[in-house]
Amino acid sequence: MNDVEQRVAAKAFAAYWKDKGYEKGESQSFWLSLLRDVFGKEHPEQFILFEEQVHLDHTSFIDGNIPETKVLIEQKGLGKDLRKPIKQSDGTYLTPFQQAKRYITELPLSQHPRWVVTCNFEKFLVYDMERPGGEPEEILLENLEKEYYRLQFLVDSGNEHLKREMEVSIAAGEIVGLLYDAFAKQYADPTSERAMKSLNVLCVRLVFCLYAEDAGIFGGRGMFHDYLAEFDARKMRRAITDLFKILDTKLEDRDPYLKDDFPELAAFPYVNGGLFANEDIEIPPFTDEIRDLLLTKASSDFDWSEISPTIFGAVFESTLNPETRRSGGMHYTSIENIHKVIDPLFLDELKAEFEEIRNIAVKRTRERKLQDFQKKLSTLTFLDPACGSGNFLTETYLSLRRLENEILQELQGGQMVLGYDNMNPIQVSISQFYGIEINDFAVTVAKTALWIAESQMMKETESIVLMHLDFLPLKTNAFIHEGNALQVDWESVIPKYQLSYIMGNPPFVARAGRTKAKDSSSKGMLDDTQKTDRLNVFGEDLGNVDYVACWFKKAAVFTKNTAIRCAFVATDSICQGQQIYPIWKNILQDDIYINFAYKFFKWNSEAGKTATVYVIIVGFSHIEDREALLFSGDRVIKVPHISPYLTAAEDILVSSRNKPLCQVPVFKMGNQPIDNGNYLFTKSEMDNFVEKEPNSQKYFRQWLDGAGFLNNTFKYCLWLGGCSPAELKAMPECLKLVKAVKEYREKSNRKSTKKLADTPTRFQTENMPSGNYIAAPEVSSGNRRYIPMGFLDENTFCSNKLRLMSGATLFHFGVLQSNVHMAWTRTVCGYYGPSYQYSINIVYNNFPWPTPTDAQKAKIEQTAQAILDARALYPDSSLAELYDEVLMPPELIRAHQANDRAVMAAYGFTKGTPEFSSESACVASLMRMYQELTK
Repeated sequence: MNDVEQRVAAKAFAAYWKDKGYEKGESQSFWLSLLRDVFGKEHPEQFILFEEQVHLDHTSFIDGNIPETKVLIEQKGLGKDLRKPIKQSDGTYLTPFQQAKRYITELPLSQHPRWVVTCNFEKFLVYDMERPGGEPEEILLENLEKEYYRLQFLVDSGNEHLKREMEVSIAAGEIVGLLYDAFAKQYADPTSERAMKSLNVLCVRLVFCLYAEDAGIFGGRGMFHDYLAEFDARKMRRAITDLFKILDTKLEDRDPYLKDDFPELAAFPYVNGGLFANEDIEIPPFTDEIRDLLLTKASSDFDWSEISPTIFGAVFESTLNPETRRSGGMHYTSIENIHKVIDPLFLDELKAEFEEIRNIAVKRTRERKLQDFQKKLSTLTFLDPACGSGNFLTETYLSLRRLENEILQELQGGQMVLGYDNMNPIQVSISQFYGIEINDFAVTVAKTALWIAESQMMKETESIVLMHLDFLPLKTNAFIHEGNALQVDWESVIPKYQLSYIMGNPPFVARAGRTKAKDSSSKGMLDDTQKTDRLNVFGEDLGNVDYVACWFKKAAVFTKNTAIRCAFVATDSICQGQQIYPIWKNILQDDIYINFAYKFFKWNSEAGKTATVYVIIVGFSHIEDREALLFSGDRVIKVPHISPYLTAAEDILVSSRNKPLCQVPVFKMGNQPIDNGNYLFTKSEMDNFVEKEPNSQKYFRQWLDGAGFLNNTFKYCLWLGGCSPAELKAMPECLKLVKAVKEYREKSNRKSTKKLADTPTRFQTENMPSGNYIAAPEVSSGNRRYIPMGFLDENTFCSNKLRLMSGATLFHFGVLQSNVHMAWTRTVCGYYGPSYQYSINIVYNNFPWPTPTDAQKAKIEQTAQAILDARALYPDSSLAELYDEVLMPPELIRAHQANDRAVMAAYGFTKGTPEFSSESACVASLMRMYQELTK
């Protein structure tokens, strides 16, 4: 249903149900109609459950339950006060919400609702169970035409609240960007280091003030706006300077006559925390545009109290950073992705422990355990050694505080928490969170994000304990340290004996992508610094490895002889291909165990533009768990051990090898011309060239690159390597091309390319097999069950994007096209995004080949030929089409299945053996063969 249809439907629904509402007779009709007519559920009776039994002292019934969206409904009759306690059958008095909560305690944890809705036909009260103690949202039936969207969570399995927080946070970032640009124009020298730092500090302070007035931190709403509104643009600079000074001055140290002279200024509280410290910052003159932007768009028209500090911190940082602004705008890590790190690292275990305690029947024991658990939460400490704007730390703090609020809610037991008096019931503090960050501005943003998070959670606690809690002056501090985490001694930030967890999303800077200057979020530094860091951390040059590996190694060394657990997001490259051996051989020697891991998935971390990186998450420590958790998509399995390949296998590492491990033909790279495209032609280009230079015809060959091989699209190559000088001189058009290639190579900055200028008719890499040969693409879609390989003849030249095998037989083809070889490939190969990257030195040269009997070898040759025959049935189809998971013909599927069985038999993987039915068991067996062959 579109918006117009839903508005019309909501209006009709509200009109029909006005003044109706008999609890026992009309509740189900009311909800079925709402779901069907207003929210478009075709079969609402299959979506919502009514009158489910719950067993208390007696049997009770849940009025409505929507399992898919985790909604529980407590329905009352028309005119009933939803906030007033009602006498129950056991004599107790409970509000409808308290009644619903009592039902929840009897449900399995997996069935606990996210939302509780109490309704009396004319009013809905919506309680978010992830915000215990928070005031419910109220939606009136008479307003449903305009506000139907507020009940969208009934049918939306996504988290609408998080979406709203994200939208608000991004909108806030856009406002900050407008302020930033407007102020930047006013600086005398906006490119100077002092001006840029001053501008960043100014924006941070303004954002805090805007948030503080909307969140009620300053006392009265609108204080910041009303104070500035008294000044015109010319006097606003002075007004801001005075305000910042007051916010950094204790009440007892202020001018005693300030209240008389400037009562609006005197009303602001003391902030503390260093945010408004009297440092030498340059505040530029205001303009009418800036004044209007600040007072209207940033203040009057926007509510800052709804922002998510987790998202906004990163959005804010990147909005104000020139590098990220140039590269497309706002970057942030989604809350969902952060929880993929922190949930299995510690949060799932804490939540399970809390559920176990809250289900203790004996009240005194339960309360004592809850108090001990709250104390435990306050002793946990966290370090993010590449914290950026602090989003991991902020979300972790919010998660712990939500858990603490649930504890307080349980301790309250429906009554006011007693015994606090002037004491603060909150024990979890932002001082439990430590970070290291190279970007000085990000350090400030991270601290500010944590303060905002602290303010938001304090408001939720107030509604639980029913007492006022003072947020200002700031009493706690987040320990975010500025510096290069790979050069800073982490022990100087937090002693390891005090630390519980290390986590984060360190820089992804591969060798090819190193930058020459600091970037937006410490994801790049000077190239020389990176080299130094690698040497300092690993003690040796590991070659072409991703920079993020340094964080794994440093954490492994730092946590030795401790129970500290770690989890990092990393590029998938460190657990695949050539990087596996140098990185993990080094790390595993520190007795590290992988406790959980996410196999590679898309990490979408930008709001301003879409940019996809494929990442993994690895949780590790010096403690070997009885069961490790291996996540793949939405699925998780418990396994005895996780290898660095993120498989359920032993720690056997495959190193780069220049020659095949077994007695088989070599695979080589195809041809690499280095010709600036001069020798490559389309069919029409070749025909035109031959028309001008007829004698060139015999020097043309079909040319295939990886994409051409898979899609059956040929180009043509002019190969003049065997052409004599006299013949070349007689072909002036060819001679022009040779001269162009010579000039191109001479201008190169690479010595090897300059040297090639001496032989301009030759390619840099030449591989032109005689007779038939096998070709395999370097990169192939990871969605394919098999990497398509095929036989070509000597008249076809191939680019370096194909791997070529001379002297190959049907036996070799059959083994390479088997599920055994593909299982090995999927495990040890590198990946180009989600695509296989078939490396000769890693995949092929290390592959343990079978030693078949003559009969087994003949069978493989037979099944290999059957694969070629099945392909030949479809001459109009390319390999890409034939090996598409949806389009793959049944004859080809059957041929491959027969070939798979023949190859498995040659390895001894027959029906009944683990290797026959499980790819992981097959790979484990191949790894043991590899280990034996490489002893």
